Amino acid sequence: MKTSKEQRQQLLLHRLEDNPFVTDAELARAFGVSKQTIRLDRLSLSIPEVRERVKSVARQATGAPRLVFGDLVKLEPGISGTSSLVVTGDMVISKINMLHGYYLFAQAHALAMAVVDAPLVLTGSARVRYHRPVYLGEEVIARGAVKVVRGLTYLVSVHSRVEGEIVFKGQFVILGAKEAEACEDSR
Repeated sequence: MKTSKEQRQQLLLHRLEDNPFVTDAELARAFGVSKQTIRLDRLSLSIPEVRERVKSVARQATGAPRLVFGDLVKLEPGISGTSSLVVTGDMVISKINMLHGYYLFAQAHALAMAVVDAPLVLTGSARVRYHRPVYLGEEVIARGAVKVVRGLTYLVSVHSRVEGEIVFKGQFVILGAKEAEACEDSR
């Protein structure tokens, strides 16, 4: 028995609420339609693809923050983290397809702040070094680790690589604050 588009989309919503990990192919088989039909239904309902749904569920489960630049791949709060950034056309200097340097800094900085296990974090200082340009289509993998903790002050080291080659290094002094202290200071 065929269902109308509206009925199928409602069933699709319920199915994805129950299991956000189900793929388009599995949904297509279950509803007896093509994968393209499922994709169009997801688009019209503003439902992301399975990879993005999995990341969202993982973020919610771990309480991991969403990075402003780059996708958080792994996070061990207070210890280390990894993020990924794929260079797209809107991020490069158009004539030479080279990534604007501030994207590398922003990715590393966002990761350093995410790694610190505190409800409120501020940047005390940063020391950075660019090793080589990054180009359109390359994927930057940034790994950050807490090196020293003194009270609520953290030294976080971030190394960014493209295909194993270091392209950027940063050391960030991140100041963490307990939520109660942060509220008292804002008065």
